[in-house]
Amino acid sequence: MKIIALAAALAIIGGPVSAGQSSIKIGILNDQNGPFADLGGPGTVLAARMAVQDFGNSVLGRPIEVVTADTQNKPDNAASIAARWIDVQAVDVIAGVPVTSVALAVKNVTERKGRILLATEPASTEITSDCPKYTVHWMDNTDALASGTVAAVVKDGGKKWFFLTADFAFGATMESAARKKIAELGAQVVGEVRYPVGTFDFASFLLVAANSPADVVGVTSVGADTANAVRQAAEFGLSSYGKKVIVFLTFLTEINAIGLDHAQGAYVTTGLYWDENDATRSWSKRYFAKMSKMPTQAQMNTYAAIMHYLNSVKQVGSDDPLKVMGAMRASPADYFGKRASVRKDGRVLYDLQLFRIKAPRESKYPWDYLRPVRTINADEAFGDGPPGCRE
Repeated sequence: MKIIALAAALAIIGGPVSAGQSSIKIGILNDQNGPFADLGGPGTVLAARMAVQDFGNSVLGRPIEVVTADTQNKPDNAASIAARWIDVQAVDVIAGVPVTSVALAVKNVTERKGRILLATEPASTEITSDCPKYTVHWMDNTDALASGTVAAVVKDGGKKWFFLTADFAFGATMESAARKKIAELGAQVVGEVRYPVGTFDFASFLLVAANSPADVVGVTSVGADTANAVRQAAEFGLSSYGKKVIVFLTFLTEINAIGLDHAQGAYVTTGLYWDENDATRSWSKRYFAKMSKMPTQAQMNTYAAIMHYLNSVKQVGSDDPLKVMGAMRASPADYFGKRASVRKDGRVLYDLQLFRIKAPRESKYPWDYLRPVRTINADEAFGDGPPGCRE
């Protein structure tokens, strides 16, 4: 058993650690078994290990190690793990952290202890609203998602909105950002209901939406809740009431779970899609060979974020967090063939794409789910950032 354990450890870090040689430790902290495991989970761990392998398994002559833990979607549990990783295991950088409350709890720890957080899974603008020193936010944020999706739907005739909102921090933040954009475009919100995270039966909530004067029902959730809500809306026949269902944050695995029959026609705003360009396709096929499914944006984010982090460590010749953060902000990042940059507040800037989910007859091969509509440039998507963080 000891031999097997040693072999497994060596496979992670790419080789034995010589006496006195410390490793660079990357911690993947996310939902491994719960409602957000498909969008991140083990796939994010694999993406991190692919980055380490592609980088050469070492940096500055030191091996790179990946450690993992499950947040159980509990902020206190996630914060405790992050603190222990930093204080006891000397973890250098943490990535993942889905769910706003979890991300903010871990961010409080990493900012206080001076360690870098690569927020590759959460979407709330709160991640960088206070101009953090050690945090880099890689996922599309709620303002960017609202900018693309609301504009497209209003242009398509969606003037009266109803919100089906998950009762947690992301749901509230996403709805707030969407409401702001709706008002800017002269449309209106005519109702809302909030439902508990982990809801399986949406019938009562869908009945309220069906009886509202809305022509658009916006679903502000993520993970399994999104898949359940959209699938049940189709089965309930919400479209027969003259309602169009819109989802703001949609991951590839959710579209797959819903099925094109039920998801077709909906708009999706995202910074990365596996079939977007040659670079995304090439990497995603390697990922598929190990996971038997295509990656989500969260998983692709993790690969790009870790590569940018390791390149910055190499560039400055040190793992000092402030020096590495300086290099990450100063140098462009490779976002799967797309240019990306890290703003002073830690927000990663890149162009997004507005897609529409294909009808079954349009899909030509497995996982061929999205049709591009238009590009949303980074300035339009992310704005200028918090006033106190601007250059």
